[in-house]
This record gives sequence, C-alpha cells and structure tokens, in this order.
Amino acid sequence: MKCPWLFVFTVLCMRCEAGGNKPRRGRGSMWWGIAKAGEPNNLSPISPGVLYMDPAVHATLRRKQRRLARENPGVLAAVAKGASMAVTECQHQFKYRRWNCSTRNFLRGKNLFGKIVDRGCRETAFIYAITSAGVTHAVARACAEGSIESCTCDYSHVDRAPHRSRAAAAANVRVWKWGGCSDNIGFGFRFSREFVDTGERGKTLREKMNLHNNEAGRAHVQTEMRQECKCHGMSGSCTVKTCWMRLPSFRSVGDALKDRFDGASRVMMPNTDLEVPAQSNDAVPHRVPRKDRYKFKLRPHNPDHKYPGNKDLVYLESSPGFCEKNPRLGIPGTHGRACNDTSIGVDGCDLMCCGRGYKTETIFVVERCNCTFHWCCEVKCKTCRTEKVVHTCL
Repeated sequence: MKCPWLFVFTVLCMRCEAGGNKPRRGRGSMWWGIAKAGEPNNLSPISPGVLYMDPAVHATLRRKQRRLARENPGVLAAVAKGASMAVTECQHQFKYRRWNCSTRNFLRGKNLFGKIVDRGCRETAFIYAITSAGVTHAVARACAEGSIESCTCDYSHVDRAPHRSRAAAAANVRVWKWGGCSDNIGFGFRFSREFVDTGERGKTLREKMNLHNNEAGRAHVQTEMRQECKCHGMSGSCTVKTCWMRLPSFRSVGDALKDRFDGASRVMMPNTDLEVPAQSNDAVPHRVPRKDRYKFKLRPHNPDHKYPGNKDLVYLESSPGFCEKNPRLGIPGTHGRACNDTSIGVDGCDLMCCGRGYKTETIFVVERCNCTFHWCCEVKCKTCRTEKVVHTCL
C-alpha cells in the first residue's frame, strides 16, 4: 500500500489575491507559478511519502486548489509536471515569433507569463488552453501510472463486448478485446476543470473567455486519445488483440492548439449581448450552479463569422505589436532576437525585426562531433570547431 503524500508547509498561507479591484484577467491564473516547482528545492521529497513545497509555490494556489491537492495525494506533482510541459510546449510553438512565450520568475510577481495575460488577446487564449491541456494530460497519465492515490487506470472499456470482423465472427474468432490500462482521461478532465478553473466564475466576458479556452485545451487532449493494441496467440498469430486507450503526445496537442491560435475567433466586446445561453430543461434557480458556468456560447465579433466551436480559441482584443519594449505590458521587444535572413515567414528578419534592420555576425562554436560507441560502455567524441553566421535584430 502506498504511503500517502503529505504536504509540509513552513509558513502560514499567504493570500493569493490582494484586496481591491479584481484583475481583468480573471482570478484563476496564479497557479501557473507551480511550473517552477520542478526546479531544485521548490518541490522535492524530504523523505519517502513526504513532499516539501516551497512557500512561494504554495502561495500561488487558491484555497480550493490546496484542498484538491490534499484530497488527491500525489496529484500536485502531476499538476506541476503538466504546467511545466505547457510552458515548454508554448515556448516551442512560438520560438520563431515576436512573442516567444517568455516567462518570468514567479517569485517576483503573481503571474508566470507576465502582464500580457491582462490583455484578452490571442496569446493569452493560447496560454490558458495549453496550461489546461497540460494538467489534463499529466493527471490522466499519472492515474494510469499509479502516482495518484485517488484514481487508477480507466477500466470503463473492459466490460465491453469484444470487436470482431465479419470473417472472424463466422470463424468464431475474436479480433480484439478491451483490456490493459487505459489513461484515465475522465479523471484528468474532471480534475482539470476543478483545479484550473478555480476562480473563473463566468460572470464577466473575460472569465467566459478563460473558461472557453480552458475547455478547448481539455477537449483537444480528450478527442485525440488513440487506441493501442497488443497481439496474443501462438507463434505471433495475433488470434486475440488486447486494446486500450492512450493519450496523444503532448506535442500533437500543442500543434493542434497552435493551429487554433492561427484561426482564433474574436468574440463580442462588453456592453453588448455577450452570449447565447445553452438550451436547458432545468429550472433556472436564482443562483446558477457552478456546473452550468460552461453553458454559454460566445458571439463572434464579426456577425458574418460562425460561432466558435468547443475546440476553437477565442479572444477579445487585438494583440500588441511585440516589436518594442513595453514594461507596462511586460513585452521585452525583439531587439537582439535571432532571425532567419532567408525566410519570408514570421521568423524572417524582415518581420521579426519589425523593419528596423539586423546585424550579421560570424561566430565559432566548439561542440562534440563524430561520436562513436565503444564496447562496453563508453561513448567517445571529437571536438569540432564550426563557423556559424548569426543574424540578430537591431
């Protein structure tokens, strides 16, 4: 039996939000700082079954999120992994764009991605979607791996009847049957809703935008689940195949969300008829239940455009240019960024440097090369000095 995870906190809980006006971005984004928990001395085992979390990381979580962590021993490490995966994937998808998903030291501020998330732009939409997807993916996988005590593999398929082709049915031979250990996407999806969406009540247009993009991230993980099988039978005859459901690679989720970013839908601005409530046969109470906060449809800003689907990303306002440094928005600008002088795309020097021009330098790089494996067990490499031409924006 696994030893239950314990959370050791060395300071009293700090309030996650200061009093006063609520930030425009909604109240559910501070937990992103847990992505730094994988760094040394922030989230590490003290002894078997005992987990230490840095007080600064603890302070990024809301009360409900800390309760969920206590009720699901082992889940906090999965959430930290999911957030870290999301940051890595975001920076991979945008490494050749003016905005490159830069992050800040969460100890210096409440938001890992900086002030850009105060704007309801496309970049913010992607951040919410990819982080929600990261938690869904990591928690679903951790369940199957046995890392979370409150969930296991998804066995919902196991009791289903075996699938047979017509020829196999005539011969009374099974082609494949459900079995194995499926990744628990159901638990991952539900937990992500509870954890990630904490603080997003859906009362304002910006909170509805956040909820929609969070759901889009989870939907991409859920719909891209794939079936894997293993053959059984004499001499590899594959008389019977045992099949289970596996999560997609997180890179494929990132690629799909990046495509949605490029085709994101702008939705209506405030002080208009913002949304069309989803149809429901339930009596409308004086207070809408929390589960109903997802029952809305955002109107497109352009009436000629279609309504955004559940996997589309939505935004409220145009993105800033990202060309020049803007401390108020936390934009570092593109001065000094590397670019490709032969490309006409977003990574090209013309677009990356915003027409300011660029400089070209020749540098020499020393790196390992011509590596060979020697039995047993050593890899020997030579040292090569190569010349590279680097272009950087002025």
